[in-house]
Amino acid sequence: MTRQLCILIISISLLSCNHPEGKKYERNQGSKKEYNSGSDEINVNAVKTENQTNNSVSNHNVLEMEFENGVRYVWIEINGIRLRFIFDTGASSICISQAEATVLYRQGTLQKEDILNIEYFQDATGKISEGTKVNLREVKIGNMILENVEALVIDNVNAPLLLGQTVLERFGSIEIDNVKGKIIFK
Repeated sequence: MTRQLCILIISISLLSCNHPEGKKYERNQGSKKEYNSGSDEINVNAVKTENQTNNSVSNHNVLEMEFENGVRYVWIEINGIRLRFIFDTGASSICISQAEATVLYRQGTLQKEDILNIEYFQDATGKISEGTKVNLREVKIGNMILENVEALVIDNVNAPLLLGQTVLERFGSIEIDNVKGKIIFK
């Protein structure tokens, strides 16, 4: 097992972070959700609506954007935990910090088998860094649920949460309405 992966596992199990699970926090607005740790086959392209019937997906899903200092934010759920992400079409994947990974682990929604491997990434400054790739069992965007989404855990408890291409590429098209502050996923 590589050093970075060992550090993440140790950090997840021992880190005492500023995310009290039972209290209101800007990035942690959800509740615990139970997951089966069985070794079912992973379908990385699964997309469904919350109230899906007859395997049909609704035509579109609208998500409200919040603007703050020129940055677009959206609220989504990761494994049942509501988090505020930066909507970043330039990010190659969904990114979370060690703090969020720790909260997910403590609540049982991120498990050891969800830790996949080490991945190198280039940040906005051009610096190459090492992160840990994990499987998020459920990403809920509005009324759409994406199953088994790969994400990158950044080795920094203060790293911003980024909603990137590993989520966005699962939709046929995305329309951004800057006037109304909405993102329409189709």
